[in-house]
Amino acid sequence: MDIGRFGGRFRVPAGVGDWAVALGVAVLLLGTGLSGEHPNTDPDVLGYALLAAGGLALAARRRAPLAVLAVTGLCAVGYQAAGFHVLSVAYLVAVYAAVRAGHRALTVAASVTLLAVLHLTALLLRDGPASEALAQARHVLEIAWLIAAFAAGEALRQAERRADEAERAREETARRRADEERLHIARELHDSLTHQISIIKVQAEVAVHVARRRGEHVSEALLAIQEAGREATRELRATLEALRDDDTAPPRGLDHIPDLVEQASRAGLEATLIIEGPRPDVPAAVGRTAYRIVQESLTNIARHASAATASVRIAYRADSLAIQVDDDGKATPDTAVTPGLGLLGMRERVTALGGRLHAGPCGERGFTVQAELPVERES
Repeated sequence: MDIGRFGGRFRVPAGVGDWAVALGVAVLLLGTGLSGEHPNTDPDVLGYALLAAGGLALAARRRAPLAVLAVTGLCAVGYQAAGFHVLSVAYLVAVYAAVRAGHRALTVAASVTLLAVLHLTALLLRDGPASEALAQARHVLEIAWLIAAFAAGEALRQAERRADEAERAREETARRRADEERLHIARELHDSLTHQISIIKVQAEVAVHVARRRGEHVSEALLAIQEAGREATRELRATLEALRDDDTAPPRGLDHIPDLVEQASRAGLEATLIIEGPRPDVPAAVGRTAYRIVQESLTNIARHASAATASVRIAYRADSLAIQVDDDGKATPDTAVTPGLGLLGMRERVTALGGRLHAGPCGERGFTVQAELPVERES
């Protein structure tokens, strides 16, 4: 067993526990070898060394379970051939560790081979019918212990797998609840703030309208309030749309990018869409991210760039999806790029998928957003 995994508050380091088990098994094997019958009166140094080596090898059973399985099996054959009829405790622990690590088929094959070799060794070294009967009984006992070790390792492996699945389920539930709460807060904020800002915007527009009808001068502050109200309403709607990621909102992806370009064209921006290469099967997460990049880029162009034209280029490559959105707006090479929430959101989405994003001025005039998203192919 592994000391310290389920030890409550006091946890023994895994390395210390491994060495404790290895030393304990080595001492047990040496003690059994010393107390048992010996092939001759002279001490067999090689046999004792194999007994100790088989136990000490268990210290590496976590890092290299199959190598430890092989070493303990060879040691068992060696000291059995040297005349030490000792139960292969080290090999049983190695079987448990290998099965727990998931190497069931290799463990079965190695164990069957070891049993055959041990049985053959016992037949070659037997001294008569009594010795043969003893060897047969020992052979049956070894099989029973091997089955028990295999069953223990498989039972703990299944228990750990179920525990991992339960942990993942708890994390998924927590994320889903957090998303639901986030959406709920966004909707509450949207409802309350939109109402208050709408009142401010309407009052400002009425004041501007009345002043102009009377021929009075409209102050810059009043015009600024009117424009700020409009901008705040658009921002709130955009924020709610970005946060709404539940079943009530249809998923958006590559198929909806032409709609974004068409909407931008209807809004007065001369927008074009260029698609390069045949479209492969693209994961839904990549498609959603591509849609958000194009959506945010076109929104920023319409709000801040003062551009007349924009182009959206989608390139399907062997192992990636490339997106590029360019405009001919007011940005110049000397323009300092100040990342806003939209650009930060795009970067977070791309980074989460293992991609790359570049955003900045291009050429003498205009702005570009370039993203490359990796696309995994199913074998």
